[in-house]
Amino acid sequence: MPSEPTSTHHPAETSATDPMRVWFRFIRLNRRVTAAVASELRALGLSIPQFDVLSTLTEQEGLTQQDLASRLYVTKGNVSGLIDRLVEAGLVERRAIVGDRRSHALHLTSEGANLARQGLAVQTSYVSRTLGQLDPGSIAELERLVLLWREHARSDSSAV
Repeated sequence: MPSEPTSTHHPAETSATDPMRVWFRFIRLNRRVTAAVASELRALGLSIPQFDVLSTLTEQEGLTQQDLASRLYVTKGNVSGLIDRLVEAGLVERRAIVGDRRSHALHLTSEGANLARQGLAVQTSYVSRTLGQLDPGSIAELERLVLLWREHARSDSSAV
């Protein structure tokens, strides 16, 4: 990862207000959080992509691979192999969709639903031990800022 750049802002500005420093801190925090949760999920026998599929299907079963890929912001090709492995492991099943011979609806098996619940418990525990330690006002402010940032990111016409 590149090192944090030297601020190009006025010297009176603190590093906490330099958007690039905040950006790098955010990226590093994301990596730390992802690594910590990935480690705990591995103890359940799950990778983060596998857990993403299982947890998404707890929210809405019957998605097609294309629907799932859109929700996870990945390609249908990426999801295809992942679903194949989850089907082989007995965690997900494909069901025919009436009138559509090319697509299948994805459903959790009872074992897949159980594993998804365990993975969600891992995440809930991690969030409680970390983000949950902030006071409610700070969490509300963080949510407001993240939603605002997301709005700007979504409206960025240079992003694909």
